[in-house]
Amino acid sequence: MSAARAMRFFGSELKLIIGRRRNQVGLVVLASIPIILAIVLRVNRPRGSGGPDFLSEITNNGFFVAVTALSLEMTLFLPLAIATLSGDAIAGEASQGTLRYLLTVPVHRTRLLLTKYAALVVGAVVAPLTVAVAGVLIGGLLFGLGPVTVLSGAQLSLPAALLRLLGIVGYLAVGLAALAAVGLFISTLTEQPVAVTLATAGVAMISWILDSVPQLEWLHPWLLVHGWPAYADLLREPVFWDNLGRGLLVDLAWLVIFGTAAWARFGGRDVTS
Repeated sequence: MSAARAMRFFGSELKLIIGRRRNQVGLVVLASIPIILAIVLRVNRPRGSGGPDFLSEITNNGFFVAVTALSLEMTLFLPLAIATLSGDAIAGEASQGTLRYLLTVPVHRTRLLLTKYAALVVGAVVAPLTVAVAGVLIGGLLFGLGPVTVLSGAQLSLPAALLRLLGIVGYLAVGLAALAAVGLFISTLTEQPVAVTLATAGVAMISWILDSVPQLEWLHPWLLVHGWPAYADLLREPVFWDNLGRGLLVDLAWLVIFGTAAWARFGGRDVTS
């Protein structure tokens, strides 16, 4: 397959993902969380410092709507979004009877798998970016935007803070891309997309649960989601890179292991539908 043909195939895959009504609804749901959060806090301003990280700062600077929304959504909504996309990757094609057709075009199995995964990676970027953009827009509208006081007490200009926010989106996107690799592997094991969605989301949920058990502290550094909250270190001056680096290494390890497993499984799979 030529590069031009590969790009057309990738483009058609993205159009297919964007065109699915459930994916469009999913993006609306992701964007609605920061909007609801901002409206609630506009009507009922928080007292004290309780609640999720950055919650008490929202009314002082709308920038923190985006950060708080990402903190809330990274535990459930963002993993669920990636799990849903993963279900459609291979299992969805198999359940609709189109996978066998794709392999007779001809398209090499490895290239097909890479194209499917590349589309999932795009989803892993778009999902947190949607939350961040919606958060900044509604936060700016209801609370205003200005220089941002970060966790270390230093103050960043708004452009510098927005650049840090893009860094947070990128950091979370790597974690979601690793989860997508898990989902892609599971998608090669079955022809039921719903089963893939539930299993992939279950991996994330179980990881969060295990990460909260003190007796399993020895296991925590190896869990997929353990390093995700380290995104907050990007809101320090200077940035604390240690936890971020460890988190990225764990994400990449999961990505390589399950990406390789998906390739090995799909390469030897007998496709009948």
